[in-house]
Amino acid sequence: MAAITYDKATLQYPGADKPSVNALDLDIADGEFLVLVGPSGCGKSTSLRMLAGLEDVTDGSIRIGDKDVTHVPPKNRDIAMVFQNYALYPHMSVADNMGFALKISGMGKEEMRKRVEDAAKVLDLTQYLDRKPKALSGGQRQRVAMGRAIVRNPQAFLMDEPLSNLDAKLRVQTRTEIAALQRRLGTTTVYVTHDQVEAMTMGDRVCVLKDGFLQQVDTPRNLYDKPDNIFVAGFIGSPAMNLVEVQLTGEGATVGGKPVPLPRSAVSALSAQNQTTATIGFRPEATSLTTAENGIPFEVTVVEELGSDAFAYGSFPGAQTEAGRERLITVRIPGRNVPMKGETVHLQVDPESIHVFNTETGKRISE
Repeated sequence: MAAITYDKATLQYPGADKPSVNALDLDIADGEFLVLVGPSGCGKSTSLRMLAGLEDVTDGSIRIGDKDVTHVPPKNRDIAMVFQNYALYPHMSVADNMGFALKISGMGKEEMRKRVEDAAKVLDLTQYLDRKPKALSGGQRQRVAMGRAIVRNPQAFLMDEPLSNLDAKLRVQTRTEIAALQRRLGTTTVYVTHDQVEAMTMGDRVCVLKDGFLQQVDTPRNLYDKPDNIFVAGFIGSPAMNLVEVQLTGEGATVGGKPVPLPRSAVSALSAQNQTTATIGFRPEATSLTTAENGIPFEVTVVEELGSDAFAYGSFPGAQTEAGRERLITVRIPGRNVPMKGETVHLQVDPESIHVFNTETGKRISE
């Protein structure tokens, strides 16, 4: 086990006009489960491949423990990688697949068999050791790929979207198993996913990337409660945070013709920056139904009924996207009090739950 450090690590492919990963500064503690998350093309898999030695670092450095591994071959980095497509040998049994790397390294048969059996016990694979991969389900194959990594007892596990080939129900089950296994083994783990729900439920910390730049790295709770910028606010959370550009007034802002109070410190900070508009963010659960006199008009477009709760999707008057279309707003409402499609209801936003951002820079205004 070891800590991992990215020190201004940059990768720019030949012929590319900008880096795929741009000056990444990141410290991963010994034994930590860190998740890299972001939209397609943000640089998360490239960052992982740089750590594995599968991509050459253009600038900066990467350290595993006290060792600079920037230009060290992959086989000498003492890491184990779990891929999206399992990468199992179809002609080998589960036991042979799990022990193959040990066999190549010249380990004795008895020691190799013991390690494989110990890993199989941890992963509930003992009864499948003599089977071929084609006789296993997708979830079992993924556990074999995990077992192949575990038997090596590496300093770090690197996982590149290992659950993306599984169906929704199995993904939930397997991500729980992986997180529990990592806590039991205590091995430093870097895990890549595009699924922010997966990131939030698995990671000790989550690192959000966009266009090769690190946006924020923090605990799942802090990312949800205190996003650093508009991108993180809109990316983290399911459903996503509502983001609305508003006109500032002396006391706060106006939304749909109704006043919405904002923290005095945020209004002062924006005023000092000569801003007449701001972007406010609020989670779907930060709204409640109220009267026409007190609430913001909200025209319901679609309702998703989930039993105890429901999510209503619609729009506020005047809330538009940059393309001029109505901005879709999501609100959470009690499952027993669901409005009809096309109905206009009135909403109140909890002032304590409003996030304020500078529209120009996208940065959070600290309250």
